[in-house]
Amino acid sequence: MSPHAARRGRVRRSAAVGLPLALIAALAVAGTATGRTTGGHGEARVTSTATLGDVPLGVFSNALLPGTVKNDRGVDLGGIGSDLYPAGRKGEFWTVTDRGPNGQIKVDGKKRRTFPVPGFDPAIVKIRVRGDKVKVLSALPLTTASRKPVTGLPNQEGRDEAPYSYDAKTPLSYDANGLDTEGVVRAPDGSFWLVDEYGPSLIHVSARGKVIKRYVPRGLKLRGADYPVVEALPGVLLHRKTNRGFEGLTQLPGGDLVMAVQSPLALPDEDAGDASRTSRLLRFSPKKQAVTAEYAYRFDPVGVVDPGEDDTSELKISSVVAIGRDKLLVQERTDKAARLQAVTLDRKASILGGKWDQSATRPSLEELDDPAASGVPVLDKRLVVDLNSVDGVPDKIEGVARVDGRTLALINDNDFGMSDGPEAFDKDGRLVDSGTETTVTYVRLPRKY
Repeated sequence: MSPHAARRGRVRRSAAVGLPLALIAALAVAGTATGRTTGGHGEARVTSTATLGDVPLGVFSNALLPGTVKNDRGVDLGGIGSDLYPAGRKGEFWTVTDRGPNGQIKVDGKKRRTFPVPGFDPAIVKIRVRGDKVKVLSALPLTTASRKPVTGLPNQEGRDEAPYSYDAKTPLSYDANGLDTEGVVRAPDGSFWLVDEYGPSLIHVSARGKVIKRYVPRGLKLRGADYPVVEALPGVLLHRKTNRGFEGLTQLPGGDLVMAVQSPLALPDEDAGDASRTSRLLRFSPKKQAVTAEYAYRFDPVGVVDPGEDDTSELKISSVVAIGRDKLLVQERTDKAARLQAVTLDRKASILGGKWDQSATRPSLEELDDPAASGVPVLDKRLVVDLNSVDGVPDKIEGVARVDGRTLALINDNDFGMSDGPEAFDKDGRLVDSGTETTVTYVRLPRKY
């Protein structure tokens, strides 16, 4: 994790707003105007930007589940930019936090994953964007079958990063219930679907926030979770890179879900995954409770996505958005640039259950320099907008929502204001905030997508 300030129109931190401790509905959050940035005729342009102000994380969390956060170390509510999904009314969206404040500190030359607020419970957060302000309307804490908090801590020793305290000195416990949530959609019945990076997994959540079922790859063997765990996803997903599981999620008009693996699998090893430009999209039927298709998705070269980057491993998919029965917008990004591609899902292009789903296949899908030339049915795509060329778009956009046929809403992940390294906290163990804010940015496209 690292701080990612906006490239242009950087917002300043607003004054904290007084908040009742017991009522989440009273979390009214003030923002700061950034002005409007316009492009030339026929260009995509930012039409407005709204900002989330300061809400102490302890106040937010303890209003939902009293006593979960004993010390927020000066961290404010953030991380809700993991996804953005329309909530029905104009300007209202569902968002989801990720696993909570976390960073990395090197100890004896090795990076340790830190969790400064280990009691943090990931939450689904409903927001309203009005003018230059983002207001929290309500929030649902994620809970287990017995209504206990779901933490953001890693699940399995040896597979997930070992968790440590804020200063990387004290080991923390793993948690089989832990979720690193990254995508959200709301189903017609009021329940929610989320995706997670740890499993990676697809999670069905009730309208009240209780985990109904967690779908994971075959062979994961997750034990001890306080909710049903079903091995229903392809076992090849066990090769997801660390911290690069599922991130994008959308629901097609027919009801099927589409989820994206953030980065190419580490198959057969990490080096192959880092060098690869081929990731995977999966189609899941809630009715059948099964994956019904899997697609090969090919990134553009990293220097095309982000002219300032030459490391292919920085390529990620953070958002997918349904724009038709079998059509998507797929976001290709680095931490500093993003482009949206239009993609049509062709069932004839499915690789589900074939040799590319076999971990022993050599070369693997990820090792192929030109998958199409090797007979892999790679999805066709068409560039809709290069957000890197649009003035006023922040860095690290992770959530994209469709407002209308020409307007998109974008939300960034501010990483809870955290940065990596021991300098992230002062001598008293309080956060030295990076100054990066959570913003919702509206972008108007020159034509329908």
